[in-house]
Amino acid sequence: MAWTTTDDLDEFRAAAGAFLRARPVRHTLLLTVVSSLAAAGRGRYGDQPPVYGWWRTPSGEVDGAYVRTPPRPPLLSAMSAEAADALARTLAGADRQAVEQSRITGVNGARPVAEAFADAWQRHTGETSGTGHVQRLYRLDTLTPSGPVPRGRARTATTTDRELLLSWYEAFGRDTGALPEDEAARAVDDRLSHRGALLWEVDGEPVATAAVSRTVAATVRVSLVYTPPELRGHGYAGAVTAAVSRAARTAGAERVLLFADLANPTSNALYQRIGFRPVEDHLLMTFTDVH
Repeated sequence: MAWTTTDDLDEFRAAAGAFLRARPVRHTLLLTVVSSLAAAGRGRYGDQPPVYGWWRTPSGEVDGAYVRTPPRPPLLSAMSAEAADALARTLAGADRQAVEQSRITGVNGARPVAEAFADAWQRHTGETSGTGHVQRLYRLDTLTPSGPVPRGRARTATTTDRELLLSWYEAFGRDTGALPEDEAARAVDDRLSHRGALLWEVDGEPVATAAVSRTVAATVRVSLVYTPPELRGHGYAGAVTAAVSRAARTAGAERVLLFADLANPTSNALYQRIGFRPVEDHLLMTFTDVH
């Protein structure tokens, strides 16, 4: 039983792709990150090269994986506590040799895996951990109007909307902390490249947006739902989220997912009103060197 690490995306997909695709709901983050890297290149999330890894059981079966796009923390799949401990030990050894800008400062994954890794990280490094962010993963059941549909209509964003989306994504990042400022442009271009961004318009003027990932294993994930502050309170966020979800299902997606920050009760209530049901919680945990 051991972890194999590589910076070769094709090697990772050949080794761990089937494992990830077998559980597309719980592995949605890894699958969408990998699909974006495959489409946009290794610079999709920054200048530092991504790193990948997979865990094999004694029988040779892959039963764990991770992706790291520095300086972001490792993004973990479902895995056993034994695999999480071995990964923490492996990465701690590599981390001692890393330059400061690429040091591992946290972990991202479903609650049991993230907590197991954080506990192991503390044992192997002496660093303490804390929960910086909690997100709930939702899956769409029956799409249900959350009330009277507001005026307007949805349309697919095009390259002519790039500057508007860029300003909105930057504002989304400032509001939520979920999108680093230096990633906003790459996020816009990635969504436009596969017609994955929708706008809700009223009288021809955009008032809200929502995006969807590329379809992987018949699964998509809604993200980047944003309405400018002065336009909130009219139901536009719910309308554009429902529209992008409906379009994804029409295009063949069997599973439509999204994450919501548990610290935002408004968005959690909205998504549940339109038919999303909780799956599990994911933690972004941060590490602190106490020495």
